[in-house]
Amino acid sequence: MSIHFRRAGSGEPLVLIHGIGHRHQAWEPVFDRLTAHHEVIALDLPGFGNSPVPGTGMPADMAATVAGVLPALTEWGLERPHVAGYSLGGAIALELAVTGAVASATAFSPAGFFTAAERRRALAILRMLRANSYLPTPIMRVALRSAYLRALCFAPLMARPTLLDVERALGDALALRRGAGFNAVARAARDYRFDCPRLSDATVPVTIGWGDCDRIFGVHQAERARAGLPAARVVTLPRCGHVPMSDDPDLVAALILETTGAVPRTERPDASVSAQVTSQEDHFTL
Repeated sequence: MSIHFRRAGSGEPLVLIHGIGHRHQAWEPVFDRLTAHHEVIALDLPGFGNSPVPGTGMPADMAATVAGVLPALTEWGLERPHVAGYSLGGAIALELAVTGAVASATAFSPAGFFTAAERRRALAILRMLRANSYLPTPIMRVALRSAYLRALCFAPLMARPTLLDVERALGDALALRRGAGFNAVARAARDYRFDCPRLSDATVPVTIGWGDCDRIFGVHQAERARAGLPAARVVTLPRCGHVPMSDDPDLVAALILETTGAVPRTERPDASVSAQVTSQEDHFTL
């Protein structure tokens, strides 16, 4: 398996894992903040970014996905690195914590805490965004120069999409279009749900951050993580969406570094979001 990655910094290794349809550049807003404390490896998952689909095909389920990542860690000479991820990458981070292969795990809006209806809704939104990415590239480039259209296009993913510059917005759209592994990962998600009891015996520090403006996996799903993982730290991220690195890079970097132990922990509001719980019905048909 060939996995493309960016590596910089020094110190205890920290691996960053992106979500479905994205690329390692999703971590750019926090990358330099993290390399000040760690050797940081931001990877492109197989079938996304610059990583090709494996010769044997895409992993059929989460267990196979995790099994595919582990050899890469060994190849890179990483022994129990810290790991952070969001969405799909957040689920992978938690699954790696279950195996004991990592020193800590920070997961932002991790997959696996949704209901079947919420999963279908999330995939429908992501598929809609992917369909829009098939507009001719010159047209997309012109459209994304408009702060209004840029905000409209990325509002499902970010609470403050106007902070996204034109080139990165275009690069993200093209990554979503070219993500050859998208459909296979979407199919594999149909049967996935994070098995909380398996993590209860893990001794590694775990932090879960959830944006209170997340339109893909609503913030109320953090309550399920909190209930299922009582030993984990579950934190609400104010004014953050599904990809919080762009909305509040300082907060995201701080939570990761507090989890790895690189900086002292700051007390923050936990994810007690009962007043914000909303019903996410299955308004989309796949």
